[in-house]
Amino acid sequence: MKVHTYLITLFSITALASCQKFLDVKPKESISDAVTITDKSSAETAVRGVYSALAGSNYYGTNFQAIGYLSGDNVQWTGSQSIVQEFINHRVNADNGMVSGVWTAIYQTINRANNVIVKVNEVTDPTLTDALKKQYIGEAYFIRALAYFDLARIWGGVPLITQPTVRPTDNRGIARSTQAETYAQVLKDLDAAEPLLTNTVDRYRATQKTVWALKARYYLYQKDWAQAEAYATKLIGETTNYSLIKPYSAFFANNVRGTQESIFEIFYNGTTEINAHRGQWQPQTNGGTRQWAPSDALVTLLNDASVAGNRNTLIAKDNQNRWYGNLYYRNPGSDPSYVLRIAEQYLIRAEARTQQNKLTQAASDLNAVRDRAGLTATTATTADALLLAIENERRLEFALEPHRWFDLVRTNRAGAVLGVTDPNRYVLPLPIDQLLVDKALVQNEGY
Repeated sequence: MKVHTYLITLFSITALASCQKFLDVKPKESISDAVTITDKSSAETAVRGVYSALAGSNYYGTNFQAIGYLSGDNVQWTGSQSIVQEFINHRVNADNGMVSGVWTAIYQTINRANNVIVKVNEVTDPTLTDALKKQYIGEAYFIRALAYFDLARIWGGVPLITQPTVRPTDNRGIARSTQAETYAQVLKDLDAAEPLLTNTVDRYRATQKTVWALKARYYLYQKDWAQAEAYATKLIGETTNYSLIKPYSAFFANNVRGTQESIFEIFYNGTTEINAHRGQWQPQTNGGTRQWAPSDALVTLLNDASVAGNRNTLIAKDNQNRWYGNLYYRNPGSDPSYVLRIAEQYLIRAEARTQQNKLTQAASDLNAVRDRAGLTATTATTADALLLAIENERRLEFALEPHRWFDLVRTNRAGAVLGVTDPNRYVLPLPIDQLLVDKALVQNEGY
């Protein structure tokens, strides 16, 4: 696999009073990672580098999320680039530039996490306390778990790299693990992170609560319904820390960030860290390109108050009477990327309970999300009806977030809903540039 030695941006180190300030720092210079983690300051810099990679434009900053929703039925492409249309048509080619960019960005994130995991323990600086070492390593384990989770659901099995890359050739010759083995690495990393992190609330950095939220999602994908329910319950039970704030737009409108809705969101300062989503969604009159727009079907659903409630705040019209997505609107790009929200935990638990025939409890969880959106209680009473109601609720609740495609694949509904009946198309092709430099890699079937 072609993984280049990367450069970590070195930030000015100051005593930072909040997590936002921890992440909101200006680049100073770039140096090779081989010499970065030598003391407390460079350890802090390296951890920032992991979060910075996670936030990058090819990862949660834009393109990874784009794969999640362009492949579904909520978003249409109004531009002319064929590489984007490939996701909508489910005919993605191995030379697709977005595929290559996302693959590289996720492995860069993993590599940065690997450096923290391996090197922080070796630091002898007495100001880097054991407690700080545990925190930094735990954060790196969590982000590596998230990265492998995303790799597994995009490509299936991938090479598992758990040591830092120093030279471009270091990790060549490592065969792909299976998808099951890749998911097993996710759980292994989450289990490693959990005891190292504190049981505090931090909506921008990993904590034990962040681990629990990703575990709930992980177990949902694994169809381990009891564990999915148990971990979602951990978060839902903390009503003083997490709640479905009203109305629906309260977690993103009016320039708010870090609300009680959020379990983990990615911070962007709008200067040195830019969330590029805004430019793709906003119309020209707002300084964007509107190359991504809500699909006609989604617009119809969101404007039906009996179906979407007050979630039509996700969309608006421009001066040409065209609909555009309004989740990302801040100029010049300081909107958070929402990774884990409490609404997802309610819907995870609703689905897990339905699968365990706890229908009354499942309906209660579904109704909590519906009530926040200004909707009446569900009329679904059977397991099949509840599962469909949950699917439809997830479509609207996360309309402009990267869930829809992955939801339809994991529930085996992509064929019925999208007409994608070839299971080979449920994962993407490995990038051709990776295959050309590493003969140990084998392409996904059908590509």
